[in-house]
Amino acid sequence: MKKILLGAIALLAIIITACSSTPAGIALAANGTLLRKIQDHGRLVAGVRFDVPTFGRLNADTRQVDGFEAAIAREIAAYIFGDPNKIDFKEALTATRQDELKKGTFDIILSTVIITEDRLKDIDFSMPYYRSGMRLLVTNNSAIKSTADLNDKKVGTSKGGVFVAWLKANTKATVVEYDTPALSAQDLLKGNIDAIGNNDALLFGLQVGNPGTKVVGVHATTDYFGVGVAKNNPELLNVVNTVIKDLKTSGKWKTIWKTEVGDKIGVAIAPEPPGDDWKK
Repeated sequence: MKKILLGAIALLAIIITACSSTPAGIALAANGTLLRKIQDHGRLVAGVRFDVPTFGRLNADTRQVDGFEAAIAREIAAYIFGDPNKIDFKEALTATRQDELKKGTFDIILSTVIITEDRLKDIDFSMPYYRSGMRLLVTNNSAIKSTADLNDKKVGTSKGGVFVAWLKANTKATVVEYDTPALSAQDLLKGNIDAIGNNDALLFGLQVGNPGTKVVGVHATTDYFGVGVAKNNPELLNVVNTVIKDLKTSGKWKTIWKTEVGDKIGVAIAPEPPGDDWKK
């Protein structure tokens, strides 16, 4: 009997050790919440870009998604499940990503989405995880140095993006809208447009993927990226904010930026992470 008891105790100790060695993530959320649905599903579905090497890219060789935003999404999955790999990435296009989020195609979106008052009427946003702004991508032999040089030029930008209205209101350029950044880069290299106006995060990715191009000019705008969450899901939004806050304060934000962005564009020092209020 004593041997059986000792054996049972030993087995229990092994089970406890095995369980404690594997992070379990957070406690189950209330039934009926989106967070609980995600937990029951066992995976987080994140809408990200597939075409921006520095922020979200589907690697053609590995079939894995990498980039700054993909890394943050994995941090959110790790917080929820205790495992950064419990995540599925789906491509989020600028023109349709908010509608797809509301339909439930994605649980969250991290796809260079700029927080704006208009968008806040449609979806909720986390605190900012990146400070961006509109700059220009041009060919290496271009004379364009800033938005002041865009008069009578053709400028490409994302269809449905916030810079369409800005470019029309603040320059005398002809604005050409594209479904994807890759298509605008192709036209830039062919000479069909003179520049691409977009957030610097996206332009850094285009620069990496298109030799013979460069990012020029100072920020013409000040913009902040946030994680998009469908409205009325405070439990999930709180989780996302907790992760972003920790990344900023722990210093891991800079480590991720250096790996996913800085090393790819030749910048050794990471910028400071943004504050928690996108209006400041």
